[in-house]
Amino acid sequence: MPKKNLSEVECAGKRTLVRVDFNVPIEDGEITDDTRIKAALPTIEYLVKAAARVTLCSHLGRPKGKVVREMSLAPVAARLEDLLGDQVRRADDCVGDEVAATRAALGPGQVLMLENTRFHPEEKKNDPAFAEALAGDAELYVDDAFGSMHRAHASTVGVTDYVPVCVTGFLVRKELEKLAAAREASGEGFVVIMGGAKVEDKIDAIKLLLPRAEKMLIGGAMSWAFFKAKGMEIGESLCKDESLEAARDILATMKQADLDRLYLPEDVHMKQVEPDTGEMKFAPADGIEPGWNALDIGPQTQKAYAEAVDDAKIVFWNGPMGLFEEPPFDQGTRSLAHALADTDAYTVVGGGDSAAAMSQLGFEDKVSHVSTGGGASIEFVSGMELPGVDALDE
Repeated sequence: MPKKNLSEVECAGKRTLVRVDFNVPIEDGEITDDTRIKAALPTIEYLVKAAARVTLCSHLGRPKGKVVREMSLAPVAARLEDLLGDQVRRADDCVGDEVAATRAALGPGQVLMLENTRFHPEEKKNDPAFAEALAGDAELYVDDAFGSMHRAHASTVGVTDYVPVCVTGFLVRKELEKLAAAREASGEGFVVIMGGAKVEDKIDAIKLLLPRAEKMLIGGAMSWAFFKAKGMEIGESLCKDESLEAARDILATMKQADLDRLYLPEDVHMKQVEPDTGEMKFAPADGIEPGWNALDIGPQTQKAYAEAVDDAKIVFWNGPMGLFEEPPFDQGTRSLAHALADTDAYTVVGGGDSAAAMSQLGFEDKVSHVSTGGGASIEFVSGMELPGVDALDE
């Protein structure tokens, strides 16, 4: 999908609206991970050097259409200012007369950070009037928020109706190029690894990827949904009704299509919670007991999944293998990260906890690509069209 890039258009002096993904973790007013801010720097610095008048917009968290002080982008603007080494102006809103006046007063090379777009319910509704106000006086729209391009919101899609030139930023261009190999992969050597808790969030992608993959390895809490769908005991392991229904749907689809490519854990690492003795042990997949909570894949599964990765040509990984944030139930995810770092395959890590694992282990440079977008990467690789990409100029 050849989309026009920032480097292919005239941006000198242009009033530019840039959609960035500054949805970063903030605790007690302090940013704990500025990876996404740093990822947008090449685009912002390019525009500043071209003397463009740069307005940045982003969402942060899930304020549900209301102003939530803890989800203000003020700390982000301050961090961006440190990284740029130059002043970043800040607006108290993202639309309105005062914001419009501030944007109109921007000089060449100056940067303005608008407030959280999701403080307005119209953002997620892709409301045309809100999108037009957000577009404002922009002559150029640059989407550099890959992690939000699977959402048809006002800041990712709606604004493109009101700005004459709409292009990808450098981060989005890199994402689309790096993910292309996995999007086009199929057959022998294509291994997909799916983890995390919610099968229902990935059901469409799983259905699209299963016929293409040689192997699909399942880990994380979604494994327990598949176990239960097969009639196995899962004790107190996490399994929501929605996940169970999604797992049943996928298994039925596999049976109808005569597909035998989905691999579930052979063993688990579990903890006793009823009664709460705190005891932990490994068990075969069919050995989960009542009162026990499975929280990670076991050593046999870790070995089998590592061997599958080692034999692969292209690997796409999205989602942790267990309760990654709580040792020792991070071992499955860490073992998989090591396997991806050691293989000669083309390896793509699809955001979220999978990316965090690679970062913590210092393996970002040992895989082919670590995506900044979890949901966006899985939808793109599975072959779905991203609304935010479709809206941009060819």
